[in-house]
Amino acid sequence: MVLALPHEVFLSHSSQDLEFVDLLADKIRRHGVPVWFSKANIMGAQPWHDEIGTALQRCDWFAVVLSPQSVESMWVKRELLKALEPRRFENRIIPILFQSCDYERLSWTLSFFQMIDFTGSFADGLRELLRIWGIGYNERL
Repeated sequence: MVLALPHEVFLSHSSQDLEFVDLLADKIRRHGVPVWFSKANIMGAQPWHDEIGTALQRCDWFAVVLSPQSVESMWVKRELLKALEPRRFENRIIPILFQSCDYERLSWTLSFFQMIDFTGSFADGLRELLRIWGIGYNERL
């Protein structure tokens, strides 16, 4: 099922997965989709929890990067709980499996969403992710 192109994607993640998240956000942006994530969008001296809350209100898609680190992150859990509020991101939540983990520890609801698997190939995962929005993958971007 192809859905509308996002105005902006909130990318929830553990700070320990930053290398992967930086690459993922860059590739998504190069394909024309705006992405918000804490490292890139929170400037020094800003109240970061307020910035996260504002971004969660503004963004129209929510993607959560799943790894052993994110499953243990209280902030990832808080962001996901906000995203799961009724009608907030309905049909616009994307679990991204970066590393094998027990993601149901984060939320039992994640198994109900289409999981995008990056554990095998980054290119295959990105291709599958972009397909959700009807965007073709261009490896040169």
